[in-house]
Amino acid sequence: MEELRSNFIHDIIDEDLSVNPELKIHTRFPPEPNGYLHIGSAKAIWINAMTAKKYGGQFNLRYDDTNPSKEDNEYVESIYEDLKWLGCDPTGGVFYGSDYFDKCYEYAVELIKAGKAYVCDLNADEMREYRGTLTAPGKESPYRNRSVQENLDLFERMKNGEFPDGSKTLRAKIDMASSNMNMRDPAIYRIVHVSHHRQGNKWCIYPLYDYAHPIQDALEGISHSLCSIEFENHRPLYEWVIDNIGFEKKPKQREFARLNVTHTVMSKRYLRKLVEENLVDGWDDPRMPTLCGLRRRGYTPASIFDFVARAGVAKAYSVVDYELLEHCIREELNSTADRRIAILHPIKVVVTNYPEDKVEYFDLPNNPSNPDAGTRKVAFTRELYIDSDDFAEVPPPKFFRMKPDGEVRLMGAYIVKCNEIIKDENGNVTEIRCTADLETGNGMPVDGRKVKGTIHWLSERYAKDTTVMLYDFLFDIENTADIPEDKTYDDYLNKDSVTRIENAKIEPALEIANAGERFQFVRTGYFVKDTKHENTFNRIVGLKDSFPKAK
Repeated sequence: MEELRSNFIHDIIDEDLSVNPELKIHTRFPPEPNGYLHIGSAKAIWINAMTAKKYGGQFNLRYDDTNPSKEDNEYVESIYEDLKWLGCDPTGGVFYGSDYFDKCYEYAVELIKAGKAYVCDLNADEMREYRGTLTAPGKESPYRNRSVQENLDLFERMKNGEFPDGSKTLRAKIDMASSNMNMRDPAIYRIVHVSHHRQGNKWCIYPLYDYAHPIQDALEGISHSLCSIEFENHRPLYEWVIDNIGFEKKPKQREFARLNVTHTVMSKRYLRKLVEENLVDGWDDPRMPTLCGLRRRGYTPASIFDFVARAGVAKAYSVVDYELLEHCIREELNSTADRRIAILHPIKVVVTNYPEDKVEYFDLPNNPSNPDAGTRKVAFTRELYIDSDDFAEVPPPKFFRMKPDGEVRLMGAYIVKCNEIIKDENGNVTEIRCTADLETGNGMPVDGRKVKGTIHWLSERYAKDTTVMLYDFLFDIENTADIPEDKTYDDYLNKDSVTRIENAKIEPALEIANAGERFQFVRTGYFVKDTKHENTFNRIVGLKDSFPKAK
């Protein structure tokens, strides 16, 4: 796993350790199981897991399952699978927020007894009205001064299911004139008559995140609750809950900037919409920013964490170019992926001076940058396929591939000369006839002439058919945060985000490759065998890298 470089979070921890050398560093990742994790989640996982590792501490996975109306066990399982795939085992254990419901309820009762919480009958619209604005203080609820006994009775009756959804909330009694809107008597419990995926129908009241989360952190012994920047204004409430419940060991919340990536949406609500409306091929569609989508696309944990590390840990808002992620996987696969030949747009070539019944095998390197990867034998026969992009009947200047009366090297094999072009009744080229310089199978022409171009090829007899999927950005706007108010994400969905190529030709070895195995299709790009659809290859990334090299 990529090392976590020093950053402002570690500066905070180092200072804490200088004051208390006995402090045990304990972090957590608290996803809500209401969707699949995405690449933004990878940043939070990486920061928390690697921070714990750096300081010899523990790292917890805790499911934030306090909102039963949106949660599902499918998401619970997918989150754990993604975490294991990333190599971030929860060394401190796996926990569920719902396992703390009894304690949350007990603490709420204690807050009521201490006069620090009350049952409020205002509905959502009324609470919003009473809350005030950024420039005007809020108004106290008419129910704020209920007696302790009345609040205890009402809260118990809420728990017993006597009241309908939305009719009452339990609110913390803090300060309706606070400059921080989150401190204006926030709701800490609401009524939701929905069965919970783990607790069943035991509860019909559920704690809100800002109340439950600090309790969970404290009970688990979390030392540093590291979360994204949108929770910075919630930190005073986090600390209020810790202080007023009376925890001796107090976790410290600190925030970092979220990971924003060009041409990408991180909203789980919108990603779920894409799935439910069948606009994508499930949560693991290779165009999705989900971790399972990136995995199916062919990205590796190392490339994702390399990307996160290069993006950096800071507090300032920024948008990271998707090309940096492509650069990271391209850099990794250049040294690790075996080379194979695939012809995406095949056109037939007949080598007229080569015997019809002859089969010859040429040794081609599995990875030129890694001699230890060895070689493989590729069959050569009279009838071949080349890619139509490698032929031009009327070639542009400096076109060094196949052209009329021109010579070109068939990669690792003979030099051939184009002699004749066969077309159908519509004028489309259906066959190219060539002659080979049969003295050039293992070297250059004996007469010393220079041949600049080299193209890839496959034997028609031995090539296998496959389907190839070419993916592009899901959104054709660079920064989805810049979408005008009168537009939606839907308006910027890239209609050309996927191209399906049927009957591409591949080496026989690719047909029997394992699902999830990655290759470089020579002169084409990096591809992975799909894990969902048989005999299909997904393009991970092209060969061209325009991103600046790391120094």
